[in-house]
Amino acid sequence: MNVVGTMFFKDQKLLIDKPRKRSTYQMIGGRVEEGETPIEAAIRECHEELGDEAIFDSSLIELVMEFDEIATSDGKTPIHFYVFKYNGLLAGKLTISEEIEKFMWYDSSKGEEILSNTLKNEVVPYCLKKKLIK
Repeated sequence: MNVVGTMFFKDQKLLIDKPRKRSTYQMIGGRVEEGETPIEAAIRECHEELGDEAIFDSSLIELVMEFDEIATSDGKTPIHFYVFKYNGLLAGKLTISEEIEKFMWYDSSKGEEILSNTLKNEVVPYCLKKKLIK
């Protein structure tokens, strides 16, 4: 299964969200659907999860890393994860939804226990190494 996530940054913090069905925060993203490219899925997921009032320029989304892992949801499904970075500032307003309970601008002072395995093991270490977050 192919999955995408997009990183948005502000003040050296990473935007993450908490789905209503999960106990941990995750990246803005989700599954690549049939007939979609990873970038198309990333753009669609950003629109779905951030809400209609969030404003971003999809031409500023760039693929920065890929890796394979096991899905956190069931602990056994292999997934290929595409991580995109938004090279601009997210504008407008974030909107919670039936799927998304809340958003957080994350830095390492918040701890790792609130993070999905993908964030904890791959994305946050990448962000710290690249000095994208504190």
